[in-house]
Amino acid sequence: MRDQDYRDLLELRAWQPERLAELASVRRRRSLRPDGRQLLIIAADHPARGMIGVGARPMAMASRADLLDRLATALSRPGVDGVLGTPDVIEDLLLLGLLDDKIVIGSMNRGGLQGSVFEFDDRFTAYTAEAIARMGFDGGKMLCRIGVDDRATADTLESCARAVTELAGRGLMAMVEPFWSRLVDGAVQHDLSPDGMIRAISVGQALGATSAHTWLKLPVVPHMEQILAATTMPTLLLGGDPVHAPDEVYASWRKALRLPQVRGLVVGRALLYPPDDDVAAAVDTAVSLLEGS
Repeated sequence: MRDQDYRDLLELRAWQPERLAELASVRRRRSLRPDGRQLLIIAADHPARGMIGVGARPMAMASRADLLDRLATALSRPGVDGVLGTPDVIEDLLLLGLLDDKIVIGSMNRGGLQGSVFEFDDRFTAYTAEAIARMGFDGGKMLCRIGVDDRATADTLESCARAVTELAGRGLMAMVEPFWSRLVDGAVQHDLSPDGMIRAISVGQALGATSAHTWLKLPVVPHMEQILAATTMPTLLLGGDPVHAPDEVYASWRKALRLPQVRGLVVGRALLYPPDDDVAAAVDTAVSLLEGS
């Protein structure tokens, strides 16, 4: 992204907000089905929950210009199918002309801010199903942390169920990211054991009045074959951080991608902020793991 592109973006943001609806109406869209190949979606909704750090860099995502530059690089690489983000990020990309022929998934509930006393209160503070449909995007993603010790989970479950129903009613993907979780010493911890993951999947896939358009977003953990036996839903894998033992991490991705429920990867900071800052190389490595690439 050139400096002039960023300056033009700032001018559009200030003086031509109507351009967003205009650009959305003429954006070239594409099918979710990637011609027999698995999907690669770049995730960029972390900052909305206050998750700015990456690895040992606590403020890695602080610069919006730098984030957009990294996203521009990632979206330009062959084999990248789309992006997942909150309205601020998605609309920046739209104004920069980077969303033609890309799948766009709107992130919906970002209210449970990382490290806050209300972290389990995953309120819907970003996209709505109506807004996603109006902008011509392809679906909505929701975090569904099932906090077994926290009463806020009941509201989260009800809100996620409503979002699944509203998205499905418009023929849009409902991407549900379920976790079986609890507070440990004041911090949210997910149960990533097979039992914990299966419980989370069982609850998450049953949300809403129909599961016709429900997809799951699940982390790559040990015993994925046993875990995915709990669902028939199309599943996108949340890759782990390949900074430590990258060969092992990529091997785990490659193995999980061969399971029949899996339709691709959703990866964010691991590709946008690799240790050597070579975004193109990190993305190309992920693309190489996908079936048919």
